Amino acid sequence: MGRAVTVATCALNQWALDFDGNLERVLRSIEIAKSKGARYRLGPELEICGYGCSDHYYESDTLLHSFQVLAKLLESPVTQDIICDVGMPVMHRNVRYNCRVIFLNKNILLIRPKITLANAGNYRELRWFTPWNKARHVEEYFLPRIIQEVTGQETVPFGDAVLATKDTCLGAEICEELWAPNSPHIEMGLDGVEIFTNSSGSHHVLRKAHTRVDLVNSATAKNGGIYILANQKGCDGDRLYYDGCAMISVNGDTVAQGSQFSLDDVEVLVATLDLEDVRSYRAEISSRNLAASKVCPYPRVKVNFALSCSDDVAVPTCMPIRWRHHSPEEEICLGPACWLWDYLRRSKQAGFLLPLSGGIDSSATACIVYSMCHQVCLAVKNGNAEVLADARKIVNDETYVPEDPREFCRRIFTTCYMASENSSQDTCNRAKLLAEQIGSYHINLNIDVAVKAIVGIFSMVTGRSPRFSVYGGSSRENLALQNVQARIRMILAYLFAQLTLWTRGMPGGLLVLGSANVDESLRGYLTKYDCSSADINPIGGISKTDLKNFIQYCIENFQLTSLRSIMSAPPTAELEPLVDGQLSQTDEADMGMTYAELSVYGKLRKIAKAGPYSMFCKLISIWKEICTPREVASKVKHFFRMYSINRHKMTTLTPAYHAENYSPDDNRFDLRPFLYNTTWSWQFRCIDKQVNTL
Repeated sequence: MGRAVTVATCALNQWALDFDGNLERVLRSIEIAKSKGARYRLGPELEICGYGCSDHYYESDTLLHSFQVLAKLLESPVTQDIICDVGMPVMHRNVRYNCRVIFLNKNILLIRPKITLANAGNYRELRWFTPWNKARHVEEYFLPRIIQEVTGQETVPFGDAVLATKDTCLGAEICEELWAPNSPHIEMGLDGVEIFTNSSGSHHVLRKAHTRVDLVNSATAKNGGIYILANQKGCDGDRLYYDGCAMISVNGDTVAQGSQFSLDDVEVLVATLDLEDVRSYRAEISSRNLAASKVCPYPRVKVNFALSCSDDVAVPTCMPIRWRHHSPEEEICLGPACWLWDYLRRSKQAGFLLPLSGGIDSSATACIVYSMCHQVCLAVKNGNAEVLADARKIVNDETYVPEDPREFCRRIFTTCYMASENSSQDTCNRAKLLAEQIGSYHINLNIDVAVKAIVGIFSMVTGRSPRFSVYGGSSRENLALQNVQARIRMILAYLFAQLTLWTRGMPGGLLVLGSANVDESLRGYLTKYDCSSADINPIGGISKTDLKNFIQYCIENFQLTSLRSIMSAPPTAELEPLVDGQLSQTDEADMGMTYAELSVYGKLRKIAKAGPYSMFCKLISIWKEICTPREVASKVKHFFRMYSINRHKMTTLTPAYHAENYSPDDNRFDLRPFLYNTTWSWQFRCIDKQVNTL
């Protein structure tokens, strides 16, 4: 009959410019797909070089090495008798394109350039690539000699075309094209394309996965068809975690779902599907058929190959499944943990060091490392040989097998409580108890000697001794004395990260973890070059509200009872003197705003693109039950004043896991000035005028 087609998609943990590793993972995915009977295999976007090459795309070396890998793929017996769809950059007539290269049995069938480029948020594709603007147009592409020698072809089709096999028709989309309002699958489906493919480089954002799933399912619900999506997974060299979720959908229903978070470098989904289901689904949609009768046809590349076999009546096909989404707390538990594991093994360091203060942020960071240890032990238990090999390299023991997360945590995770005369015994006890429960190697130290030495140098040079405000000092003195403590903690964190393992007779150094949340960064409520300055920060893109919910999740799922007292304690920096042994300083009082308010400001500023006046106009409606217009005006002005005064701190922000679309990361995501006119005179006058009117 030739109606049951078997196709494969995958999620690969590719690494930018790791051509050896990327080639191995691509080949392994094709081998797995073939072993499961697939006749077509789809891979992630730009999988040959890795998606995150950034300005390395400008280099001719990146193009050269991509073609060298392609030649290896074409030559490999693994790629025979299966249509392989791989991603790489290609230069055509001196213009660089983001392409799919589709080949079969040492012959390139089509090079399909990306039509709609991603250029918002973390994406900068227009910086490196040009979109293909010639709809349904194909040109000759002259292959480099390294490929000609393998394929025997001089030219191949390059452009916007579809593949016509002996039994069906396939059309490609690339990542952003699914999200575009005029997605190619619409016109392709009307022109008889039955299988749509999408190779993605889509990164994790909290609460985003369902959007991607809904887009894929809706693509085939209206028009019928089979939709296959591949995605990258893991940390490929920067702040993003690509979250897999490879999937296959038929006529609006998901039939195969890949994992969103895992330590498996290669994950392959294979499904057998009935083409007659697509044809019968489409046949009864009269509006679709009327539109199809008028569509402009796509160029078809004929392929003498079938995705089905002739005798397939008894072949079972896949049935719809219910997609399981992670809760936000599960996403925080798993996403940053997988990102940390990739960063640790690929940086070839021996573990992490975290200044553990006994507060929510550093405790949440510690819990994420503990979650990572859980994931490692689980992967080893499930037979993941690569994770086992990486764990052995990290602990420098060729016979080691990580079985207990607490034991593994003690080997690779050092926590450090840095007390001062302003620290309470409560936070010291909380940090110590949490460290015991997760198993980290815990250090307790006091920084007062170093603080007095630094302040003593200043006093010796100037003849003046600064005082805290509770002792009659000015706000300048008070802030300077707090900053000295905070910055000394950073220096000590790096010193202990470099030498702690040396003192324990173990090789290697530790990566320093930061623990400033996204709301504190937005407000600038941190000391520049303090413990927020670290190598990486797993919670820098996560709000305080979400972190509190995550802490509750850890209490329930990891039985970390020490977190209960941390949850109930008021957030504090503990940089000012205690009063009668009790805290006199809290974060929200210091900031002049609550963390809940900060999240609202952050979303309006970044996601809603609101300046001071627009934010005020939105909040007088949102907060009408709790604030007068004058109070809203005061709050908005205070936020923008503090935000603009402290924006310079974002230029040195520790690289953080990207999890929120209101992240203030100045490096790539949130591009703003860092020297503002902090009076906002014109904007604030507009607010005042509106307040008076109201």
